[in-house]
Amino acid sequence: MRIAIDAMGGDFAPSAPVKGALLARELYTDVELVLVGREDAIRSALREAGRETLPEGVTIRGATEVVEIADDPATAFKKKPDSSLTVGLNMVKNGEADGFVSAGSTGALLAGATLVVKRIRGLRRAALAPTIPTATGRAVLLDCGANAECTVEYLLQFAYLGSYYASKVLGVENPRVGLLNIGAEEEKGDALRKETCQKLREAGERGDLNFTGNVEAKEAMLGACDVIVADGFSGNIMLKSIEGAGKMLGGMLKDMMLKNAGTKVAALLLRGELKSFKRMLDPNEVGGTALLGISKPVVKAHGSSNDVAFCNAVRQAIEVARSGIADDIARDIDKMRLDKA
Repeated sequence: MRIAIDAMGGDFAPSAPVKGALLARELYTDVELVLVGREDAIRSALREAGRETLPEGVTIRGATEVVEIADDPATAFKKKPDSSLTVGLNMVKNGEADGFVSAGSTGALLAGATLVVKRIRGLRRAALAPTIPTATGRAVLLDCGANAECTVEYLLQFAYLGSYYASKVLGVENPRVGLLNIGAEEEKGDALRKETCQKLREAGERGDLNFTGNVEAKEAMLGACDVIVADGFSGNIMLKSIEGAGKMLGGMLKDMMLKNAGTKVAALLLRGELKSFKRMLDPNEVGGTALLGISKPVVKAHGSSNDVAFCNAVRQAIEVARSGIADDIARDIDKMRLDKA
């Protein structure tokens, strides 16, 4: 297996992608990694990491251009055909790589993945599908920003995509699917939510999905479902609220534990539990967000990803590639279409 990594994407590129690749290579010795970008910058980052040469299994694919944040996301990958993002996506398209990881522009990556690697035939839209922490473990949230305005069919397909991901990649047996709404009752919400709820209910009655009904954000965070279906606007607000709440709680907890001698002693006694709590809220531990619906694995890492985040994003790409999820989706695509359902 070979995973391509955008060495020029992200706030800390190329240092973080290069160091992340070195970490990933130590963990996944049977996977080849390809750093895509400007070779001189990659080798400079390698020296900063204390190495003169790349380890076995890690190579460089040259790319002279970089997609910048200021570039138009819809056309950046076309206007810069030799960018690290475009070259990496073409590697996946041409079978030179089994997956691609980038912390660059979300819009450019989504547009490029859709038009270069292509969506699975029959799917209307790809979705950003991060995993979020819940009181009982974790859940898949989709969409979280790729599609601000959705139709019933988009949301229906997101439910299937999330269910496949939770089952095949996260290992959840018979994933529970919930529709994000302002109340649990079926009559709650706008016309889009009401009609979608009905279509998901029908899919559940056919045995295609384990649909548990509408779910409020607070109940979703308590573990009410394994897949949270939302339009990109609502999903992004939920995701950013979770991230903000996590940072706030982490900061408050730290201040509390350092308040006086007694709390410092308590902090020492709870050191292991506090580290686990911090890891649960740390987006770097997740690694990235899979673009579900694309025919081959593409993972969007956070723009501020460090080396650990890149390593975990590579892990995610490997898991998606090995899961065979794209084949399962393609096989059952007729179930996800309103004109066929």
